[in-house]
Amino acid sequence: MKQKRLNRIIERMKQDQVPHMIISDPVAIFYLTGTWIFPGERMLALYLHENGDTKLFINKLFPQDEDLGCELIWYNDVEDAVEILSRHIASDQIMGIDKTWPARFLLRLQDLCPDKKYVNGSNIVDDVRRVKDEKEQKLMRESSRINDRVMEELIPYVTRGLTETELNEKAREIYAKNDIKKLSFDPITAYGRSAADPHHVTDDSKGKRGDSVVLDIGGFYKDYASDMTRTVFIGEASERAREIYEIVLEANRRGIEAAKPGNRMCDVDLAARNYIEEKGFGQYFTHRTGHSIGLEDHETGDVSSVNEAIIKPGQIFSVEPGIYILDEGIGVRIEDLVLITEDGCEVLNHFTKDLIIVPEA
Repeated sequence: MKQKRLNRIIERMKQDQVPHMIISDPVAIFYLTGTWIFPGERMLALYLHENGDTKLFINKLFPQDEDLGCELIWYNDVEDAVEILSRHIASDQIMGIDKTWPARFLLRLQDLCPDKKYVNGSNIVDDVRRVKDEKEQKLMRESSRINDRVMEELIPYVTRGLTETELNEKAREIYAKNDIKKLSFDPITAYGRSAADPHHVTDDSKGKRGDSVVLDIGGFYKDYASDMTRTVFIGEASERAREIYEIVLEANRRGIEAAKPGNRMCDVDLAARNYIEEKGFGQYFTHRTGHSIGLEDHETGDVSSVNEAIIKPGQIFSVEPGIYILDEGIGVRIEDLVLITEDGCEVLNHFTKDLIIVPEA
């Protein structure tokens, strides 16, 4: 059990007056125990009490060789797992349940313990996870360093006339060569009109002269995700394309400048968004400015115009403004990850954001 992390969660439980709770999300359980357990349809529940009582309810199909630092309560496939759990929970009325616990388990517990008041406890765990400790920060720096290297190795392949699918596969090969076995998401390798679709699904189209090429990539290093986007151009970039690129680049810079303790997450979004709107392209910036990241590529805590949460040191999130004009076949996105420091932020990506024109195939 990661005691410091557990202590932070228990402290927050006390603040929120949630004396006990159930955590079922395998990511959150890994965060606290350092062990991945994927139970499928079977119940997995980490029970926490503010007095320090910690129990993990787990099916016998998932034997554990290591000491997880908490009591293990085993059950088998013919036993009522929730009934077993109900025997071990405290009498406190208010009980937190995380957002991933399947309804079939919660409904059963409500039948067995109808006197309790069940509340959403996910915000407790999510808020603690949002502030990365020193070990996590170090891993995120290294994850992003590797992602920089993958981007540097990937861009020259844009010149070779590959289809989007072939370029996508090349990205996967480069990650494997850099000992990254799991990707944060399916790489986005989009040419021209497809680049003007923010979440384009890779197809067999090829790029042509003047196309913008959006490369949005990321992978997991020792369980921590990276994520970065760069946009390059094939052969040439029109005056219009250059204008759009420079606007997105400045919006990225302004968002990063606003990423500091005491500001709100919405301040980062608006710093980027307001500039794009001032330049007359507001309708073409169709998504939020970023998302939190760590053990998952998208974690709770978005960088949007409606998130008024105060930014704290240790948070890591993306700043990724974009302009997408489908009718003109121009799409530009520039994305960096930032780590909030005591007085500002550290940009985790170091691959150049200068406008790059790659030769035609």
